[in-house]
Amino acid sequence: MVSLLTMPTFICKIGTSDGRVVEREFEAVNSAMLREQLEEQGFYVFQIRRAFLAGLTRGGGRRRGWSSRRFLSFNQEFLVLLKAGLPIIQIFDTLLERQEGGMMQEVLRAIREDVKAGTSLSDALGKFPRFFPHLYVASVRAGERTGDLPITLVRYIEYQKRIEAIKARVRNATFYPMLLTGFVVLVVLFLMLYVVPSFSQIYADAKVELPLMTRILIAVANGMVGALPLLVGGLVLLVVSLRSLLMTERGVFFFDRLKLRIPFFGALLTEYALLSFCRTLATILLSGVPIVKALQMSRGTLNNRVLETAVVQAIRRVEEGMSLSESFDRCGFFPNIALRMVAVGEKGGSLPEMLADVADYYESEVERRLDRLTTMIEPVMMASMGLLIGGIVVAMYFPIFQLAGTVG
Repeated sequence: MVSLLTMPTFICKIGTSDGRVVEREFEAVNSAMLREQLEEQGFYVFQIRRAFLAGLTRGGGRRRGWSSRRFLSFNQEFLVLLKAGLPIIQIFDTLLERQEGGMMQEVLRAIREDVKAGTSLSDALGKFPRFFPHLYVASVRAGERTGDLPITLVRYIEYQKRIEAIKARVRNATFYPMLLTGFVVLVVLFLMLYVVPSFSQIYADAKVELPLMTRILIAVANGMVGALPLLVGGLVLLVVSLRSLLMTERGVFFFDRLKLRIPFFGALLTEYALLSFCRTLATILLSGVPIVKALQMSRGTLNNRVLETAVVQAIRRVEEGMSLSESFDRCGFFPNIALRMVAVGEKGGSLPEMLADVADYYESEVERRLDRLTTMIEPVMMASMGLLIGGIVVAMYFPIFQLAGTVG
């Protein structure tokens, strides 16, 4: 589930409009979408390469944009000042007074100077994609064109709140199982690599005849101790191989397809992708963006190369004149209820509203699946942990019980 919440980092060598060549880091779903976004913003892209462990290669933590909570707070303050009727320059002066020193203050000051020099707000924001997502910049640009920037910001803030709420729900549902799994692994490794070998030496010195389950456990533990360097080396090699594979288009596509085929979790990932896609598409369409452009901007929220490829093909069919519902139908992963609602929205001229209803429906489905996941997995994991650790302890102490019975 972590992959739903994070995006990879890319190091880009780009040429700016004033003739400079710079190297910057950006977060994006994939390199193709990042290249498209940078070219739309007027940059010439020389090179894009994916960065791994970027913070270590730069001698410190990788500079990141602000957190979702701070971004939401910024937008709420910006909206209040905008509704109060203040000019953009005064709004940024006020925001700069509230902002603590650091990178964000430098960014806001640069945006203020650009706007003061005559640059549109959306273009000024678009120069800092680490801090202002492409969708946000597009929403601001649409609001500037239609003259209803406050309404556009209200929609974006509502969209951000809904997306962050479901992300928090996913994080909370997966945190406890991951923590419990890590604890079980550590306890079992401690028992198998330290406790069991200690007991086996005691039994060997006492020349006690051991029952079958104890002999099997000791043999497994001794095998793990003897093969520990090989296991560690194999684990490191596996991690390096996976990282290398994920740097290729074929590797990413393979793992994304594999994730969708996992029982239970595959359906959960698909529904989560659908609700993010439909919510984003509805928000962009309400801002007045044309359907093809809105689809191109929204497909990155699917966060899965297999689903994105299907949507790219759907966009081509829409460009050729096919209806949106029929194009989605040929994708193969849109459920019938979503297709029917999209078709009704197209015919009735209420497509954004219907897409929002589809997102609401799948949000409730994701929450239901997460409830089932937490309700089902916690007792199963607790029982498995008890049986595993209890079985190891009983197998090691069983000879002592037998010896005590014999003495008695």
